[in-house]
Amino acid sequence: MNADRLLAYYEQVADAPDAVARLRRFVLDLAVRGKLVPQHPNERPLKSSDKPLGVLPFDLPDNWCWFRVGDQLDLLNGMAFKPSDWNKSGLRIVRIQNLNNHDAPFNFCDPGKARERSLIDDGSFLISWSGTPGTSFGAFIWNRGPAVLNQHIFRCDFKTDAFISSFLRIAINGRLDAMIAKAHGGVGLQHITKGRLEDVLISLPPLAEQHRIVAKVDELMGLCDRLEAARANREAMRDQLAAASLARLTAPETVTPRLSASASNPPPNVAARSTTPAATSSPTREAEDAFADHARFVLDALPALTARPDQIKALRQTIVNLAVRGKLVPQDANDEPASELLKQLKKARIALEAKGKTRKDKGESPPHYGGEHGFDLPSSWSWARLTEIGQTKTGTSPNSANPDLFGKFIPFIKPADLDGNHINYDGPGLSEIGISHSRLAAENSILMVCIGATLGKINTTARPVCFNQQINSLTPYLDGLTAFVAIALKTSDFQSLAWSKASTGTLPIISKGKWEVLSIPLPPLAEQRRIVAKVDSLMSICDQLEASLTTAAAMRRLLLDVLLVEALAPDEDCLVEAAE
Repeated sequence: MNADRLLAYYEQVADAPDAVARLRRFVLDLAVRGKLVPQHPNERPLKSSDKPLGVLPFDLPDNWCWFRVGDQLDLLNGMAFKPSDWNKSGLRIVRIQNLNNHDAPFNFCDPGKARERSLIDDGSFLISWSGTPGTSFGAFIWNRGPAVLNQHIFRCDFKTDAFISSFLRIAINGRLDAMIAKAHGGVGLQHITKGRLEDVLISLPPLAEQHRIVAKVDELMGLCDRLEAARANREAMRDQLAAASLARLTAPETVTPRLSASASNPPPNVAARSTTPAATSSPTREAEDAFADHARFVLDALPALTARPDQIKALRQTIVNLAVRGKLVPQDANDEPASELLKQLKKARIALEAKGKTRKDKGESPPHYGGEHGFDLPSSWSWARLTEIGQTKTGTSPNSANPDLFGKFIPFIKPADLDGNHINYDGPGLSEIGISHSRLAAENSILMVCIGATLGKINTTARPVCFNQQINSLTPYLDGLTAFVAIALKTSDFQSLAWSKASTGTLPIISKGKWEVLSIPLPPLAEQRRIVAKVDSLMSICDQLEASLTTAAAMRRLLLDVLLVEALAPDEDCLVEAAE
């Protein structure tokens, strides 16, 4: 065994995604190859196989030998229970999930209907032979009292006394790759036949060494448990520190030059929207310094707090959140204020109303205009309802029984099509006549899922589309607003607000009426362009960080692979095998 380099480089591979799982596998590999504990030359196996075994998987110590599983075990399959056989009480039915998860619920059956060959009790040796490779296959020793086996699990009765059950479990689980290689079936669900399982070769050491191996495996698996717990604690602490650090950037007390939510926009029923804030809070040097300090801390700590690609998600969200609070780019006193932009939007809406291209504004306003957001805005910004920004619609689906409504004339968007950075336009579409049976969103519209578990999912259109009833659309009255408004709808604040307005039944739904009166921060148009450019630039950096972390994780896994190959290989072969 050549484990020195594995130990020397362990710190570098400890954060590989499956490092501890691979170490567990490594322990089993050593155990079944005779490399975990020293051999005693005077110890011999109880019995050597007298049958031809074909090509042997690897070399064994001189006082070990190979056996087929079928030479040692009589494999008795469980029963094929139907749901109609289940009772609320009685004899427990053991399924594969009950072997892998002690908290998995049991089904029960009438004890009188259980056949004897499928009954088990404490100490019964079991092999699961069907399911998902890597999670379902394996050997187990049952220790939870009387039960009956479901199909896909063998009860294994010993034919000889050559193995102790605790080592046999190691011997079989150490050869799971060989077992899975003999399995067949579809993707994700495979099974191995009884005959093929019986032909799997397992290694047999002397009985005394079996006991020493079991004790050493138990010791090392306990160490792996502690390593796994330590890693989980380390990752949890890292996540908490990262979340706390990023949260400080959007904490209310770190806000820079601002206009209070209540003052930035009086409710629309007020006669005139003042361009001069009724009340402002002057930025203090302390607030500016505090925000700068928090930002520097996050940037300094980021390399230590982000070790996994998925941790970049929180950074992306923080960038979006800062963008709509006026903290991402400086304000320019020369920019035309957002109050003037709102006047232009109203004028554009009235023009569309006159042409009959949008419904007339009812003049209604939410009871808390901007106040529900919990943060203040720069003085040149305003709060704006979605209906003030653009035309809102709820999608609808054509009658599926009429094939004439469907075709390739225009994409028909469903919630799943909004995944990713760009909308998927390649799914089933509508015909030209099908457009009138759905809802049409123009190019540069914003689509948001408003029903179900993915409520709040956002994307923007690069072409005209139709969309189904699970999606609302917002088409700005003026050009150049889509990119920033989409950012605003992706913020944690808006997402939380939308969810808070959704119905609380089995299927969360926010109606268009509740959705379209939600408000978002609206900066001057010139600042919107600067914000979008900055967000795009920072997201590109996030892409690079995520790619580098993905590459680093792959390199750690590759290094771990090489070190494990070296550790298992004979001294003279380790470098050649590692290179391969």
